[in-house]
Amino acid sequence: MDFKNYVLPYEVNSGYSKKTAYFSMEFAIDQALKIYSGGLGFLAGSHMRSAYNLKQNLVGIGILWKFGYYDQARNHDQTLQPTWTRKMYTFLTDTELKFQIEIHSAKVWVKVFYLDPEIFNTAPIFFLSTDVPENDHLSKTICHRLYDANESTKIAQYILLGKGGARLLEELNLDRDVYHLNEAHGLPAAFHLLKKYGGDLGKVREKLVFTTHTPEEAGNEKHNFQMCYDMSYFSGLSKEKVKEIEGGSDPELFNHSLCALRLARIANGVSELHGHVSRAMWGKYQGICEITSITNAQEFRYWSDKPLYDARQNNDHGLFDLRKKHIKKRLFKTVADQCGKLFDPEVFTIVWARRFAGYKRADLLLHDRARFEKLLNHPKYPVQIIWAGKPYPMDYSAISMFNTLVEESKYFKNMAVLTGYELALSKLMKQGSDLWLNNPRVPREASGTSGMTAAMNASVNLSTDDGWIPEFARHGENSFVVPKADYTEMSVYEQDRYDMQKLYDLLENEIVPTYYEHPEKWRQIQWQAMDDVKDAFNSDRMADEYYKKIYETKP
Repeated sequence: MDFKNYVLPYEVNSGYSKKTAYFSMEFAIDQALKIYSGGLGFLAGSHMRSAYNLKQNLVGIGILWKFGYYDQARNHDQTLQPTWTRKMYTFLTDTELKFQIEIHSAKVWVKVFYLDPEIFNTAPIFFLSTDVPENDHLSKTICHRLYDANESTKIAQYILLGKGGARLLEELNLDRDVYHLNEAHGLPAAFHLLKKYGGDLGKVREKLVFTTHTPEEAGNEKHNFQMCYDMSYFSGLSKEKVKEIEGGSDPELFNHSLCALRLARIANGVSELHGHVSRAMWGKYQGICEITSITNAQEFRYWSDKPLYDARQNNDHGLFDLRKKHIKKRLFKTVADQCGKLFDPEVFTIVWARRFAGYKRADLLLHDRARFEKLLNHPKYPVQIIWAGKPYPMDYSAISMFNTLVEESKYFKNMAVLTGYELALSKLMKQGSDLWLNNPRVPREASGTSGMTAAMNASVNLSTDDGWIPEFARHGENSFVVPKADYTEMSVYEQDRYDMQKLYDLLENEIVPTYYEHPEKWRQIQWQAMDDVKDAFNSDRMADEYYKKIYETKP
């Protein structure tokens, strides 16, 4: 293949001809390719699969992380031990392209690898690496760990993605009409374009679109402005001009998301609720672009269990129940292997699994120890519960929460905490659960997508009313939802207590009794969820909307 004059290796659908480059720090494509940490990667992976399904004129640009995010191992007492192992991939193509970009006023060599669309049925994706002999040790480490804890390394990673990605397109001789930033990590691409276009902001705006994923301003990344400048983040633009473009009030900090919103021609939140929250949050700033919303989704063919859907289409109750129990057993083999506990496929199984972050409240049910013990030791309605998820390796509070759950699990034969929460285990847990527990603090969850793929595997959602849930949930028909309170008038403690009590009320009085006493009704809820999630939350719909609502719009 001639990478100096790259051409997409499939015939582009004329409905999606706008030439687009999609920049993302992480992509969850396949269990074999460990270059992702969580939801942002899961979203990008599904987007790439759907772009391939629809034959869109889109290429992905990411980074080939030498050590991935981290491998989730255990210490001798079962607690979490982050480890970093070098990853090897024989299925990526060495393009033999090499070029230099400036990072911290020094030339850094960038090597390019390519994921062919036929390998995993995705859009073509290019991965950048600085781990080459021509670079010094410091430069090599830029692509070692996804979301490195060192601030200057992290800024260098953003420069590699943005500036390196923009340079790559030039090396490929691949003209793109749209530069789509999936989060603000790739923003240095905009400053590279600004330099290329002689400071013409209008030309940059024509190309740049931005997806924001964070529903509160404090969560949007800000870094030391002088450090960003010294690191060559702005491609030689003067400090005064950068600050004028960014529009932030703090001279010491650079606000990546605010700058992206002022440079892009259009931006989007990732659920209807998040769109409203984002417009309210950023509306006080001058000069930001329009913020619309496109609700996140996941690729149906990758995530759904086909035999379950076949049984549902045929209204075959017996075969459906048999299949669900069969795929529960698959998960329980992993539970037995990791934890030495034998779970029963006949028993109601709750799963909480996603990135471990404080606002997601993994341990919320344990805040009332008496009710938790009553739930797990109920003589009439037995329950099994499983947790999994990766805390950020330097988030010691989240790691402590994970380890607390591990310690608690030692007292219950029907409670397990699993490690290795990546694509394969995620799929297993969605197949193996009856109830998918999702309890973030409202309105902290921009979208969340794990519940979508759970519903594709006949796992019923129990959730607080946040993110994508208001667009999907009909309480008691396709899911169960904690009734919203006036959270703005509550302290964090009051909100946690309210949500916890409502979760227990629903579990004790509605959900678990329905599963055991009214199996026909439970099956109807499963089927309704499967029907409702199949099209509206399939990423083919999302990828189509990005073209129609974002890429094709005029500045």
